[in-house]
Amino acid sequence: MSDNYLATRYTCSWPHSIAVMLCDGRIVCGCADPYAKRVLGDFRTTSMADIWQGPTARQLRVDLNAGGAAFCGDCPLKLPLAPGEAVPQRDVNVGALPSRLYVECTAACNISCFQSCCAPETGITRTRQAGMLDWGVFTRAIDEAGPSLVRVDFFNYGEAFLHKRAVEMCEYIKTKFPHIYLYSSTNGLALTEEKARRLVHSGIDEMTFSIDGSSQEIYARYRQRGNFEKALANLRAMADEKQKSGRDIPHLNWRYILFKWNDSDEEMNRARQLAAEAGVDRLCWEITDHPEDSFSRRFMPGSPDFERIRHEVWDMSGLGNAIPGTTPRAQIDVRTLIPGFPLRAKAAQPVTVKTRVRNLSDRPFRAQASYGRRLVRLGAQLVGEDGAMLNRDHARAWLPADIPPGGVADVAIEVPAPDKPGRYALKFDLVSEGIDWFEKCGSATTTRTLVVR
Repeated sequence: MSDNYLATRYTCSWPHSIAVMLCDGRIVCGCADPYAKRVLGDFRTTSMADIWQGPTARQLRVDLNAGGAAFCGDCPLKLPLAPGEAVPQRDVNVGALPSRLYVECTAACNISCFQSCCAPETGITRTRQAGMLDWGVFTRAIDEAGPSLVRVDFFNYGEAFLHKRAVEMCEYIKTKFPHIYLYSSTNGLALTEEKARRLVHSGIDEMTFSIDGSSQEIYARYRQRGNFEKALANLRAMADEKQKSGRDIPHLNWRYILFKWNDSDEEMNRARQLAAEAGVDRLCWEITDHPEDSFSRRFMPGSPDFERIRHEVWDMSGLGNAIPGTTPRAQIDVRTLIPGFPLRAKAAQPVTVKTRVRNLSDRPFRAQASYGRRLVRLGAQLVGEDGAMLNRDHARAWLPADIPPGGVADVAIEVPAPDKPGRYALKFDLVSEGIDWFEKCGSATTTRTLVVR
């Protein structure tokens, strides 16, 4: 490792848990490697386990524990360390296989996004293989890694559903390994209505459609040669099939990148209306800083307009939603004999706290579903007397049933008291399991003093 790389210290968790399989079968480190500069191995000639435990991957983990690796080069996924900040030490003896896998079906795309590295005219298809992932390579990778995988991201560069067997690939993953959380992202244009409806029944857990506008003229400024009506029609078809079949998955996202030509109130409000009418689960704005001459200055972080939509921005929360009334809001009342009186408990003994939860949003809080993520539970976070968070996951309680919009439910939560006597606080919030706490998207929390004897 050169002194140049040591000069800027950083850390990264990707090579400890996540592998990315390119459409030619090579395994790279990180999803931000369009030109395949950081290759860990070739799955066409080597097993996934041998690549994951191989000398290149192992040395990378060792170097990252020292503050940086020449292997990383210009990778944008690196997390810089502040001067004097200790380098996080991660075990170089990771599991035999990754717990998360990106599957790139192809690097080719059916449209040309403005100044994008994967645009057909100028992008990665000129520098590396852009063909279709071989079915045998795909199935062998899933068969080998599947038992250890928690999540598969079925996309990378290019448009995944250009692969003629893409829907079948999704079906294969969920049939062989139902426990895997399967997520995909698409421009929606390679799907037909038939495939869109079939995809709903594949078992896929979450789908994101990237549609950056609410009219053809505006949308096509970035998604050049794209067809707004077709993309929206396929999104509508999935939402319709999901509703008709009574399924609660896939979770359907409409992601809208903000540029200077599509960030007017008129265009954004029309997207809100279309998303609501289509039955989309979530509409979110994505903030970008490129292309340099095109990104939205109006919604730059720190601006008044950004603050206005903060809880509707894709990266700010997993729950924020630009469809009016859909960002979860709750009121949590802690019910005591004497209002405002501190909660009391004996050290190391559980105490039952009675609460009343009110749904202030326009969508139900789900208590039960066919999936583990997004179920809503009441949480009690343990806070020290000085306000420091001691345990964000201190206690949980199930809702007795779904809470409809405007509905109320009484929820009792059993909270273990700390071993050490003193004054603490319990902060009550709702959590969408596997996604986020409601507070992160602007919902109010309730805090009560806890006196431990």
